[in-house]
Amino acid sequence: MFSGIIEEMATVVAIEHDKENIHFTLECSFTNELKIDQSVAHNGVCLTVVELDGNRYTVTAMKETIIRSNLGLWNVGDKVNIERSMQMNGRLDGHIVQGHVDTTAICSAIEDANGSTYFTFSYEFNKEQASRGYFTVDKGSVTVNGVSLTVVSPTRDSFKVAIIPYTKEHTNFCAIELGSVVNLEFDIIGKYIARMNSLA
Repeated sequence: MFSGIIEEMATVVAIEHDKENIHFTLECSFTNELKIDQSVAHNGVCLTVVELDGNRYTVTAMKETIIRSNLGLWNVGDKVNIERSMQMNGRLDGHIVQGHVDTTAICSAIEDANGSTYFTFSYEFNKEQASRGYFTVDKGSVTVNGVSLTVVSPTRDSFKVAIIPYTKEHTNFCAIELGSVVNLEFDIIGKYIARMNSLA
């Protein structure tokens, strides 16, 4: 379980294809605190640490994860938002994030907000998925590349988020441009409500 509050950006230093799996090796400042089998969110995708080597660690993504996320687009040198699982004895500063990416979206607009920045993300609308809670609501929560954000001006297949300068500087929002592909995780509470309504 995560909160969507990014700890830092890790750097992809190696990519190895193994049948339908991909092994990613990354560097970050707290590798020495990680343990084998530990869960770490990468651009919002929960992945398990499988190897440690100095200041580098390796995680493995399977085919289903690669299909639903932007991991297959990663290159050596890319910066990835990372967050360790949250501790239950602390404050929940973001929102409840599972690390289970639902789909990807494309950045379709970037607007200056007089100090901050509005990013618009568009995704493929699927009526069946929407009936299961895969949508956004005004002032609701959404996770973009692992970052917990508040939705602005949602439509059937898009939404905006407002990014303050700190978030832009300390996450890979600094590299998002028109056409960039990002990972989305819709709010789990909305999914449960949609499921309950479908059973009523």
